Amino acid sequence: MNYLFVVAHPDDETLGAGATIYKLAEEGNRVAVAIMSAHVAARRNISATLADNEAKAMSILGVHKVYHADFPNIKMNTIAHLELVQFIENCIEDWKTDSIFTHHPSDTNNDHVMTSYACQAASRLFQRKEGIPKLKQFIYMEVPSSTEWSFDSSANRFTPNMFVEIGKSGVEKKMEALTAYTGVMRQYPHPRSQEAIMGLATYRGVQAGCIYAEAFESVFFRT
Repeated sequence: MNYLFVVAHPDDETLGAGATIYKLAEEGNRVAVAIMSAHVAARRNISATLADNEAKAMSILGVHKVYHADFPNIKMNTIAHLELVQFIENCIEDWKTDSIFTHHPSDTNNDHVMTSYACQAASRLFQRKEGIPKLKQFIYMEVPSSTEWSFDSSANRFTPNMFVEIGKSGVEKKMEALTAYTGVMRQYPHPRSQEAIMGLATYRGVQAGCIYAEAFESVFFRT
């Protein structure tokens, strides 16, 4: 299977699905990550070595390829929707993508929302371009400190219906990749602390009846 993780910013892929990415790669699948806003200039404590940090994290997780766009950070809503969609479509086509993981559309981070909607539109590429196979999977992930802050009670908030058992080694590999990103990890009780990330993996594992898990919301699954 060829998996494509489409995220707004560097580190979103690791926060949302780092252990799952590692597991998929270890199982022999091909994994690519597409990053919509590669520089994230507005981020607090941004590292001057972000590109190196990202490369190290991707190597730890076993990612085979990374696609970079340069859409403006926290201003993705100022970009024409079509431009966002076309970048993702190009990634889908180049990677011969079978499955997409991306942000939930009710996330509180605007860039995450724009990325999610663009992915939804791009998933119909097979209807618009001959020779493009249908996606087999389309899946939403949760990003700690963003997804759980969905205040709009009228929206369909993140509701996990798919759990990937990752084991303690998977959580540890996720932590290792997150630590590669300078300034991302915070002190407990921040959601991006080691204790919180381990706690979430424990809780999601309990929900699924396994030892440590990452949770997702499956939109569709084709065999």
